[in-house]
Amino acid sequence: MNWTDRLSERVKKVPPSGIRRFFDIAATMDDVITLGIGEPDFVSPEPVIEAAIASMRAGKTGYTSNAGLIELREAISEELQRLYGVSYRPADEIIVTVGVSEALQLAMLALLEPGDEVLIPEPCFVSYGPAAVFAGADVSYVPTYFENDFQVTAADIEARITPRTKMLFLAYPSNPTGAVLRRETLEEIADVVERHDLIVLSDEIYDRLVYGSAHEAGHTCLPSIPKLRDRTVLLGGFSKDYAMTGWRVGYVCTPDKAVHEAIYKLHQYIIMSAPTAAQYGAIAGLRSCQDDVETMRLAYDKRRRTIVDGLRAAGLPTFEPEGAFYCFPDIRSTGLTSEEFAQQLLEEEQIAVVPGDAFGPSGAGFVRCAYANSMENIEEAVRRITRFVSKRTLDGVDSNKSLQTS
Repeated sequence: MNWTDRLSERVKKVPPSGIRRFFDIAATMDDVITLGIGEPDFVSPEPVIEAAIASMRAGKTGYTSNAGLIELREAISEELQRLYGVSYRPADEIIVTVGVSEALQLAMLALLEPGDEVLIPEPCFVSYGPAAVFAGADVSYVPTYFENDFQVTAADIEARITPRTKMLFLAYPSNPTGAVLRRETLEEIADVVERHDLIVLSDEIYDRLVYGSAHEAGHTCLPSIPKLRDRTVLLGGFSKDYAMTGWRVGYVCTPDKAVHEAIYKLHQYIIMSAPTAAQYGAIAGLRSCQDDVETMRLAYDKRRRTIVDGLRAAGLPTFEPEGAFYCFPDIRSTGLTSEEFAQQLLEEEQIAVVPGDAFGPSGAGFVRCAYANSMENIEEAVRRITRFVSKRTLDGVDSNKSLQTS
């Protein structure tokens, strides 16, 4: 039997993830410093761990409610209200999911029909487009650029809208660029969304990890914008802010009961419920670990400054990331493609990064470096990258002039 012929077209049309290949190679090598995997290097806070253990010792090892522990949904609701002034009913507007990945796929499946079109700014995380494709929709990517600080504008979005456009997907702070959208930009986008009667899906998994002027201004939760509250499905979780990647706890907040019931139905049939012990851990995170979140944010901020300054000093123009824990240096001055740069850097200097075009065409000529690593490793990585770049910078070409004329 030829099983390839039996595979669904929706699966065959999605390429393998562009992130993992270099890390599979790196796993076979010694002395590799990884600046690629988007995972905190911190251990989950102690109260999270203790709460999960205590729940298991108390015999709480069965299923929870399909929608998740009501105590967790209440805590999520309270946290969104406290931070952003956004209100969701725990009973029928919040569902606890197996990470944001499940929440993303469920929302796409519940809201999209074959032939619908989704607008997604890129560079973007590799799973966003495939999630739409798995739901039968088509994706129209909206390019963003270094020269514009990887900002997507209302005009960019409106220029891509067609009669088939049903959804706008936004994910800020951004993976891979670290870009953050200001409230005034989002309010302009809200006008476009309202004018064209679009649905918005917002992944805000990095909401607490913002720095510099973005931290001073505060993260803008999309539903806090009046025109977007009733049009937005909000995705969030604990993996990044609380260093809980392996716990697999996320959530989806819906603007009304009908959307909730549609996503809930999918969740019931596909998953049943999120892991019980992990949900108790998440409650402890919300109730007891706000200082831990801030401690990690401050540590990322110091690492951010070190790697950005180091890459710039090495001759790689680097956009100032204001959120998440990634930077996205421009490597065009080396004369290498993103793929060649990542491959040769790994082979020669044992530094693992991700080619920028794995995140979309606008990422060509860039690489993603995650600074979710120790300061010692980041400093050593900068030294190795500096050595690597110094051997390849094009003779007589000033990297900044190259950037401005490219």
